[in-house]
Amino acid sequence: MKDILTHPVFLWIVGILAATGLLLWIASYFVASYLVYVKTLKRRSKEQWSRDVPDSLPADSQQMYDVGLKWGRDNAHYKRDVHVVRDGVNLYGEYYDFGNDRCAMILSGRTEGLRYGYYFAIPYANNGYNVLVVDPRAHGLSDGEYNTVGFEESLDDIQWIKMLQSDFGIKSVVLHGICIGAAGGVLAMTNPDCPSCVDALVAEGMFPNFAESVKNHLIERHRTPALVHMIDVWKKKFTGHSMKKGPIDVISRLDKPLLMLHSREDAYSKPYYAQRLYDLAASKHKRLVWFDHGRHSMLRITDTNKYDSQIAAFLVELSQK
Repeated sequence: MKDILTHPVFLWIVGILAATGLLLWIASYFVASYLVYVKTLKRRSKEQWSRDVPDSLPADSQQMYDVGLKWGRDNAHYKRDVHVVRDGVNLYGEYYDFGNDRCAMILSGRTEGLRYGYYFAIPYANNGYNVLVVDPRAHGLSDGEYNTVGFEESLDDIQWIKMLQSDFGIKSVVLHGICIGAAGGVLAMTNPDCPSCVDALVAEGMFPNFAESVKNHLIERHRTPALVHMIDVWKKKFTGHSMKKGPIDVISRLDKPLLMLHSREDAYSKPYYAQRLYDLAASKHKRLVWFDHGRHSMLRITDTNKYDSQIAAFLVELSQK
């Protein structure tokens, strides 16, 4: 038996099997990471990530849409369809003009078109702000194939803000970002090209970088977090941006007022990182409001009174500055 185990032919066979197994593992790693990337961040048709309400929503998500769509219907006579172009990409939105010279721009998260933003427009409309909701690139009516987790979106945001100034005479803008929308808001406000009329950021569920969020999603689904590294390779290949970069790299330059809303139960944007982002922010006027309960991006439906009252108080403070 010992002679067989040490025979060159046997060792050669074992070596081939081991090499084959390694190659199959590497191939599966490449394929699995690509499939996750495509499913998560690539739009394959206009029907995907459209303005339509997604099918089979949880009850609380459906309630958010129901309340938001009612707000949209009730305020349809204030609506103006708007459009900007950046780098050849057509972007579409809706502007609700309530006769104010200040506007809240709602920055939705991944997979959500502008109708998702109606729900978050309500506390701003109730506090004397016009509202801009937009289809992010690769969402709704807007062009684009890839979600770039805030990088290109932040430049789109700046284009929208310039439109608010030039077309509607808006003098003050507050950005309200949810998840990736919050990342885009931070990146926009720390960009030297951002118009000075942007006065503040309200951020719900902000992550340090999208790689951290993807890692937590993978762990929740009992998949190896090592896939993050290859997913990032695909992202850099198709968009030129790394998801290992994000708000944590720029927030120390954010010197405008900041209101962070975050759940202690957030499984994707961990509370530890929310606190770290808050501590790093250069804003002299900043506040981190914790919610004891609530899933990621679900804080307003979990405690509407607290959510809206915190925003109202923040807006009052802004008006007094």
